[in-house]
Amino acid sequence: MQPSDVADDLSATLLSEQQIREKIAELARRVESDYAGERPLLVGVLKGAVMVMADLARELKMHVDLDFMAVSSYGLGTESSGVVRILKDLDADLSGRHVLIVEDIIDSGLTLAWLRANLESRGPASLEIFALLRKPDAAKVNVDVKYVGFDIPNEFVVGYGLDYAEQYRNLRGVGVLAPHIYS
Repeated sequence: MQPSDVADDLSATLLSEQQIREKIAELARRVESDYAGERPLLVGVLKGAVMVMADLARELKMHVDLDFMAVSSYGLGTESSGVVRILKDLDADLSGRHVLIVEDIIDSGLTLAWLRANLESRGPASLEIFALLRKPDAAKVNVDVKYVGFDIPNEFVVGYGLDYAEQYRNLRGVGVLAPHIYS
């Protein structure tokens, strides 16, 4: 689905599919350099990171393992609740592994800070974070993120895996959801 297909639902298009793909390719080169000689475990945070995870994994010119974890802190709202629930845990043992958390967006940072602490307690050799989007103005906690695609305004965005009430995930780009949709 293209942004033009839901133009009435968006107040702006922030990023095109091409911009996203170019940024993921650029960051993939850094990941390859940083993990040269290793076989990192990419941990995708479901459901939002599925598009980013797939594109990053396909872009990398190295062997990687993939696993997924589902956590929730939004419900049907537009702001993080700060209360994190594990909906699906990892299958992989993280002990001694080089782990790269792959996220779609960092909003308040509350969920990611919780997730980082949870995964660090499992004994990985290293733990880093890859996020396509970050909202610096929304941060409530500081989370060290090694790979950031784009800093964006503190607005409710959808597309490229990001949803509102399970809609818009398949939008080929990132747009600002118009307030009339969620108010």
